[in-house]
Amino acid sequence: MTRRRLLEFGATVGAGSVLLSACNSDSDKPSGSTEGGDSKPVRGGRLRVGVSGGRTSDVMNPLNVISSMELACARQLFNSLVAFDADAVPQPALAEELEPSKDATRWTIKLRSGVTFHDGRELTADDVIYTLKRIVDPKAPQAGALALASLDANAMRKRDKLTVELPFKSPFSMLRDLLPCYYFYVVPVDFDPKKPIGTGPFKLDSFTPGQEARFSRHKGFWNGDQPYLDEVVMTNFADETAEINALISGQIDAAALLSSDAVSQLETANKVVSIAPGGGFNPVVMRTDAAPFDDVRVRQAVRLLTDREQMRQLVFGGEGTIGNDVFSPWDHRADLPQREVDVEQARSLLKAAGMEGETVTFVTSPIAQGSVKTAQVLAQQASEAGLTIKLRQINATDFYSSGYLKYPFTQDYWTYFPYLPQVSFATVPGAPYNATHFDDKRYNQLYSEGLATVDEARRNEITEEMQKIDYEQGGYLIPYFPPTIDGVAANVRGLEKSKAGVPMGEWNLGKLYLT
Repeated sequence: MTRRRLLEFGATVGAGSVLLSACNSDSDKPSGSTEGGDSKPVRGGRLRVGVSGGRTSDVMNPLNVISSMELACARQLFNSLVAFDADAVPQPALAEELEPSKDATRWTIKLRSGVTFHDGRELTADDVIYTLKRIVDPKAPQAGALALASLDANAMRKRDKLTVELPFKSPFSMLRDLLPCYYFYVVPVDFDPKKPIGTGPFKLDSFTPGQEARFSRHKGFWNGDQPYLDEVVMTNFADETAEINALISGQIDAAALLSSDAVSQLETANKVVSIAPGGGFNPVVMRTDAAPFDDVRVRQAVRLLTDREQMRQLVFGGEGTIGNDVFSPWDHRADLPQREVDVEQARSLLKAAGMEGETVTFVTSPIAQGSVKTAQVLAQQASEAGLTIKLRQINATDFYSSGYLKYPFTQDYWTYFPYLPQVSFATVPGAPYNATHFDDKRYNQLYSEGLATVDEARRNEITEEMQKIDYEQGGYLIPYFPPTIDGVAANVRGLEKSKAGVPMGEWNLGKLYLT
């Protein structure tokens, strides 16, 4: 990968954008130890955590998570039937067993026994049925509704207290991959988002949207001796700078979803930095139904003018992984040529599309690690191809307000999902977060075929063809898969790395303890 113009750009996008020598070159190891080694977990204490990207409109609805604060809170309060392990591989959680029929038209779920909600009620098959019906309710569909479109909700059957059968109208191959995604937490019968009750390691004490959430230990939590902490306080910060300053000054004990700018500052202040290889992605979004990005030549030009390695160095100090405009890096991948920067070809495409010397507005916001700096680097790189990108920076609350999913040229933030589940949320008509407004007839047909294909080899062939369409026609520029960078005080232990691109070890604060 070329690193040309790196020094030249460093001064342009800000002093914090230069390559940080303090970044650990081995993404599998943190700059310091947070895992606790041989130390025995200590019970008690309050953990104060900083989060950015929350909104004043945030709600405790785990079936329709949008902001980073909502995700962080949901992970404390709720569990899913299946969860990702540290390698982003689906593993049983609330479900002990998950078995399909031979043709995958019927799945049987056996629940873990002895799981209780925060109010003492036992988790049963009734809660699973209620949760799934709530997700696909045609009068108020939740974020996972499209992904479960083939579920025959009215025919779900409770076999016994802990066993439920899910019938599908056509073969449904991806249920095990789908359920770890953060739109499928299990809620109790008659769930009320204003008084959220879950099975998670902590129960909610108070919540002020856009400001703070407070939690206390769920003494009946089903996962061993966890949680070790008595209390968790999450504070929403306006931006990363404020979050870092709070950690350095001792106002908080942990700061999540950081860019590489934070590394040297935190290490100098004797804080511990954990850098994990992330599978999430922060795409540049181009609406395929809005000018000028309805012209595929413009979308390809933007991809070609992007120097991905330079961007990775400037934004993440070399951490993270180069992207190739296709998401889900840990799932099966098509063998596509790595897209390289080609300014002359980009300039030629822009000229052919009538965009030479034109100006486009790019909406950016601190919704994810390095998002604003990525926009700054992209604007500088685009100028070399004769395209002027005018940046419009807004706060996270405004970003996720009425304009979200409508901006012609912007960004988004995703943690890791396997390929077909990610498609169901983002790149087909009806997907709840189709920010690119992508609608390709062949792609849509392949998606439906992929869901109904039980044979893994054939399903891989289908997803390879879909990924080629993403690569050639889609509305995403995915220049990198960002690392997950967290900072904690020296007395915080138990933080594990996750390849799913979710901060603080999948926000699994139940494992953390203080020394």
